[in-house]
Amino acid sequence: MAATHAALPRSAAGPFNPWLIAVIVSIATFMEVLDTTIANVALRHIAGGLGASLDQSTYITTSYLVSNAIVLPISGWLANVIGRKRFYMICVFLFTVSSVACGFATSLPMMIVFRVLQGLGGGGLAPVEQSIFADTFTPDKRAMAFALYGFTVVTAPAIGPMLGGWITENYSWHWVFLINLPVGMVSLVLT
Repeated sequence: MAATHAALPRSAAGPFNPWLIAVIVSIATFMEVLDTTIANVALRHIAGGLGASLDQSTYITTSYLVSNAIVLPISGWLANVIGRKRFYMICVFLFTVSSVACGFATSLPMMIVFRVLQGLGGGGLAPVEQSIFADTFTPDKRAMAFALYGFTVVTAPAIGPMLGGWITENYSWHWVFLINLPVGMVSLVLT
């Protein structure tokens, strides 16, 4: 007796367009990479707003980068333990909530704590996005998918300084972080 098997989907995307998945997943990575450069431009204004010296304000950047670097190597393990989609959504949520908290920080220690949390959330986004791309696209389409990832990672830092300077000069440094709320919400809802 021959067993009947349903045809396997073309990829992990199943019946969905893999490019739609790629664009949705890239939203959060774009937000995270953009935030890295956009906050650096506003550092003097943040330091002034928090009553910190310029030397002390470097902890705002350093705390983010260190916590980001801690999460990067363990992201694969965490994604396996928690589940890839769940881990991705936790990272987006943590990054977004921490961004809002950074926007409302009233002291340097508060800002540093929130930046550490933001870095923990942001650190898991890139590795998980890459694994989602690898699973979503068939091997013959992966090069094009990773080109989209590369475009995202290169474009965000290119526009970050200009956007950060414009936001800081026309509004306030708080909006450098608060701008992540709608982007993070859209990313979570679409995911």
